[in-house]
Amino acid sequence: MSRLDPRKIPRHVAIIPDGNGRWAENRGLPRVAGYRNGAEIVREIVRGAHELGIQWLTFYAFSTENWKRPSEEIDAIMAYLEEYIVRDADELVRNGIRVDAIGRLSNLSPRIQAQLGDLIRRTESNDEMRLTFALSYGGRAEIVDAVRGIARAVEAGVLEPEAIDEKCVQANLYCKDMPDPDLLIRTGGEHRISNFLLWQLAYTEFFTSDALWPDFTKSKLVDAVCAFQQRERRFGRTSAQTQDDKP
Repeated sequence: MSRLDPRKIPRHVAIIPDGNGRWAENRGLPRVAGYRNGAEIVREIVRGAHELGIQWLTFYAFSTENWKRPSEEIDAIMAYLEEYIVRDADELVRNGIRVDAIGRLSNLSPRIQAQLGDLIRRTESNDEMRLTFALSYGGRAEIVDAVRGIARAVEAGVLEPEAIDEKCVQANLYCKDMPDPDLLIRTGGEHRISNFLLWQLAYTEFFTSDALWPDFTKSKLVDAVCAFQQRERRFGRTSAQTQDDKP
């Protein structure tokens, strides 16, 4: 913690928690065992991010493509999601963490939709950190749904095509007030974004970890933030320009 500059903590960290199944297979366990251990790491990282002062934390919890996985694996993921919602609700409320969810949530079971909706309502006034779960989520699906919303507005005559700009697209995304991630962490040694936050990751710094998700501890989160703090974020400008902007 002492090696971090508190003035340079990323505002928004997004995470692709990869490697649950491989972690279990490496130990001769059924793949679903990795998701139980992975759920515990979600708890640890949420607590760690809150302690670090990260304001937004977004997990890629279940993608649109994940529906193609074996049914027992899907059932396990949903069971651990439900367990997290129920078990951690009071702690999230107590710690001032607001919970949100993005994606095609109607694809989730009615029970999980109801439980998730209840947690979102219970935490909606919290303002210390925003914890967002991307569920039944795909970056392309999000952009498609945004385009459909814009098309309906044009068809209804309330929006001129010439008025469509980046702000208009942003306003039609799943989470309109979500700032773009400053840092994307992907575990499991992979170097793909896997259809995650395609619009929002335009200038995000990437950090990949060889650790499989159940082995990704709070200290590794600190490592990722430390690496982020060494980066020079130019947003398409030159180094000289970014230096000129500093006070």
